Amino acid sequence: MLAATPGAARAQVFLATRPHPDFTIGPLFVRATVTPALGTTAVDVLWSLVIPPTKSATDLEQDLYLLWPDEVDTLRVEGKPDPDLARYVEARGYSVIGDGRLPLYAQGLYRTGPQTKPEPIPGGAPFVSFVRQGGPLGLTSPATYVRIPWTPLLANRTWLIRLGMGLPRLVRPRPATWVENLFWGHRYTISLAFNDVRGRALFPLYLENRDRVIRLADEPSQLLINFTHAEHLKIQDVFPGTATRRMSETLESTQVVSAFLERAQGATPQVLTVQFGYFTGWQSWAPVLIPMIFFVLGNLAGPLLTMLVKRVGGRLSGRIHISPRSAPVERQTGTVVSRETLGRIAPGSTTYEEVIRLCGADHEEHEEPLAPDRRILVYRGRKVVPQRRRRFGWLATVSRWDVEHHEVEITLERNVVQGVQARVRRTHLAQPAGA
Repeated sequence: MLAATPGAARAQVFLATRPHPDFTIGPLFVRATVTPALGTTAVDVLWSLVIPPTKSATDLEQDLYLLWPDEVDTLRVEGKPDPDLARYVEARGYSVIGDGRLPLYAQGLYRTGPQTKPEPIPGGAPFVSFVRQGGPLGLTSPATYVRIPWTPLLANRTWLIRLGMGLPRLVRPRPATWVENLFWGHRYTISLAFNDVRGRALFPLYLENRDRVIRLADEPSQLLINFTHAEHLKIQDVFPGTATRRMSETLESTQVVSAFLERAQGATPQVLTVQFGYFTGWQSWAPVLIPMIFFVLGNLAGPLLTMLVKRVGGRLSGRIHISPRSAPVERQTGTVVSRETLGRIAPGSTTYEEVIRLCGADHEEHEEPLAPDRRILVYRGRKVVPQRRRRFGWLATVSRWDVEHHEVEITLERNVVQGVQARVRRTHLAQPAGA
């Protein structure tokens, strides 16, 4: 019943022994329980028969058969397999991959007290699992053929017959990135379907025995999925929209997703799909923790990245020089007064206005309180020249940087130049920023 695969898991089809059965199945419940272990899933099929008022159970006594589109495992009872089932599928070109007997119970609807426990039916229900290995499309997915022995309780409306199965491949994770799995946990898709016989291993048997198919009665029938540990469960989507979600009234911490089966749909497949996942304690805080982590890392990474960029950038700027010219380009800051300009300043004749016009207004001005007519203009500047080794187009490697510190002092009295002093200091640096 239960499938947690990306595609739909096809549900069962009941067959009678004789063609055109006069009875129907109802109610029918296909129930499975999903746990956080997500291993082999226990599946229960519960049903009863609706006998027409013109017939008796004695007239309709016959074995029932169940076509199931998967291989069953683990939940078995002691007893020899039924060789007739194996011969039946082998005669139709299938290969047997497993056989045995499944547990079969009878459960009273109106019993109370200790008698509410299901009563096991001796011998269980023999089954055979098979695949088709040849054909144009290659190996098919496994399917199972189950024989349900007749018991008078099948026709008793106060009893439900329960068939138990263990299905190992029903729960499969949805494709996701490792980041999604780390922070939000694995996600799974469960798809339940009724009357879906499109599987390549199942359809030929259905087509051959379609006149033996037992139809659904008017009784309310459901597809049910029980999710245990509901406090760690996250259901993302449910289809169809008419499906219901509720907490179980009898099972502790269990959420139930169910959908009613419509008899009017006939042989049309009816599907119940649930996308879900189980999360750990810290994953429930992921929507809050992840933004906080990025906020903290962002504030820590900013200064570290800035320091790294400055350090690496300083080293690169000290060793690599970019210039389209063949001669190195000087880097100049402040005011550097050239020799030619100094030669135009004549003590005793050059005025303050002429000095400003020749050297510029970017200067320091010092005055002496005891000599108000005397002042000193100071011009300071710096030149940084790269000493290049090799040149590759616009790029050139730099061995060192020569730095020249220029300082010029011009003394004026009554706005006339009285003296000029110029000093040049040279240093060598590994990086221009150090200058």
